Amino acid sequence: MVHGTHNSIEDIRNDNIQILVNDVFYNRDNAKISVFDSGYLVGDGVWEAMRLHNGVLVFKNKHFDRLWNAAKTIGIDLPFNKEELTTKINSVLEINEMHTDVHVRVMITRGIKKTPSQDHRLTISGPNVVIIAEHKKASEESKNKGITLFTSTIRRGSPDYLDPKLNCHSKLHEVQALIQAVEAGADEALMLDVNGFVSTCNATNFFIVRAGELWTSTGEYCMNGITRQNIIDVAKNNNIGCYEKNFSLFDVYGADEAFVTGTFGGITPVVKVDGKRIGNGSFGEVSKQLSKYYLALIAKEVENANSE
Repeated sequence: MVHGTHNSIEDIRNDNIQILVNDVFYNRDNAKISVFDSGYLVGDGVWEAMRLHNGVLVFKNKHFDRLWNAAKTIGIDLPFNKEELTTKINSVLEINEMHTDVHVRVMITRGIKKTPSQDHRLTISGPNVVIIAEHKKASEESKNKGITLFTSTIRRGSPDYLDPKLNCHSKLHEVQALIQAVEAGADEALMLDVNGFVSTCNATNFFIVRAGELWTSTGEYCMNGITRQNIIDVAKNNNIGCYEKNFSLFDVYGADEAFVTGTFGGITPVVKVDGKRIGNGSFGEVSKQLSKYYLALIAKEVENANSE
C-alpha cells in the first residue's frame, strides 16, 4: 500500500463520480481530454485544490486568489469569474451528492493545439476546464503513524525560470524528487533550495519545532501553500513563536518535532528524515496543538460561511 500525505480511506462512491469537462458531465470512466490538449502536450496549465467541509469550500477565496494569480502569470484568460467558478464547482458537488470530506480539484489548460508544439499561438480553442470532486477523508491511522522523508538531490528552482509559487501542470521535478525518495525507502521527498537550505517537500510544505519554536523556510523557494500560511497565522495568534527563515539539514536532524502541511492532510507528522529519527519519532505535542488550532480555524470558517 502506498503510504504518504495523500492516504485516504477507501470510498466506493468514487467509482461512479461525475466529472465536469468543459461544462459537460461524464462518468469517471468516460471523462477524457484531447491528446492535442496543451496540458497533455507541454504541461501548459494551472490547477487548484480545495476541501469541502460540512457544505463549505473552506478558504475558497484564498484558493481562488492563488488560481487567478497563477493563470495571469502564464497568460491564460480564465473563461469565468469567481462567482461562475463557484457555481460550476457546486454543480459537481450537487450531482455527486457530496456534502463533506470531499477533495475538489480544478484544472485549467490553455486549450487545444493545432499541432504538437510549445507555441501558445497554435492554440485553436479556449481553455479546457476540468473539475474533479472525490470523497476523500484522510486516514487517521496513516496520519498518526507519520511519514518518512528523504532529501532529494533535485532542488527547488529559482523563480526566474519556474517560480515555485506557480501551481502549474509542470510538476516533473517534483515527481523526480518523489521517485528518488521512494527508491531510497522513504515515503516522500524533502527538497532544498538553490542555496542548500531546506525549502519544501515534493507536494507539501515543511516545518520543524525546536525548543518550542516553529520554523519553516523563507517562502522564497517553496509553494505558497494556503495551509502553510494558515499554520503560520494560528501559531502567531496563539503565542507560538514562528519564524520563516533559512535553516539546514543540521537543524532538521536535531529538531524536536517535524511535520508537513497540505490542503488534503492538514498537518502530518514527520518521524524520520534521511533515516534519522526526529524527536521521539511520533506526533509531537506542539504539532498536535497546532493541528487542533487548525481544525478550529476550519470550524470557524464553516460557521462564518453558514451565518452569511
